[in-house]
Amino acid sequence: MGIFFLYLTALLPMPLLYCLSTALYHFVYHITGYRKNVVRDNLERSFPGKSTTEIEVIEKRFYRFLCDLIFEIIKMPLISKAELEKRCKFTNLHHIEALLAGKKSVIVCSSHYGNWEWGMLAFGIKVSSPKLVVYKPLHSPAFDIWFHKMRSRFGNTMVSMKQTLRVLASSRNIPSVLCLASDQTPETDQAKYWIDFLHQPTAVYTGPEKIAVQTDRAIFYIKVRILKRGYYELDCVLLSEEPKKTAEHEITKKQFKLLTESILAEPQYWLWSHKRWKHKQQSA
Repeated sequence: MGIFFLYLTALLPMPLLYCLSTALYHFVYHITGYRKNVVRDNLERSFPGKSTTEIEVIEKRFYRFLCDLIFEIIKMPLISKAELEKRCKFTNLHHIEALLAGKKSVIVCSSHYGNWEWGMLAFGIKVSSPKLVVYKPLHSPAFDIWFHKMRSRFGNTMVSMKQTLRVLASSRNIPSVLCLASDQTPETDQAKYWIDFLHQPTAVYTGPEKIAVQTDRAIFYIKVRILKRGYYELDCVLLSEEPKKTAEHEITKKQFKLLTESILAEPQYWLWSHKRWKHKQQSA
């Protein structure tokens, strides 16, 4: 029933969905207060120099965007190629295309900034080579199937995190693009690297860098800029064309430097409702 309702909602045009988003914002922010304590704590620790008033402004803008993001994701099963390409403009994509044309595979990293879901869906339209998009399966089978179907509409092949290395091994002779998030919180049993991110020690996931070094794939970061409501610019920034020649953690540091620049410029577009700092660094 829930999936059927989502499909019905997806039939609505974007202007009407944004009207629903505005209504949802007032309900989520002013009535339910969804994860407001998490958001406020994350913001206060990340921007210690800002006043309470300034924090509240960012907080409200974040919730407005979060509600937009919800309806933009709901629209994904039915959004047309033409509309998606109009709303997601890529810059410097030719660097990736040139490497693929030269029979060299690449890695593309994104973060939870802006609409990463639309970004990966639009990427599937723009690049003809195989796209392997790493994802974490959802606990709900019905919603997992729904997400899987809409994420793969335009040529992306969804790969479960646990199957990443196996799929890479089986496709090593075919130029392809491995797409994955680089700002997620490491699982408890995963290797962690600690950096200073937004004024606090942060455990970061080093998987993209490790895979790039092991497979010698060129690695890019998608830096997102929001042009206006529902319109995004996605810049393909080269992190390294020869990862094996980089210093340890050099690529990971570059990723987070670029993400930090985006957050400092327009903080409301990052996913502040996530418990990003649940790991605590052990003192030596």
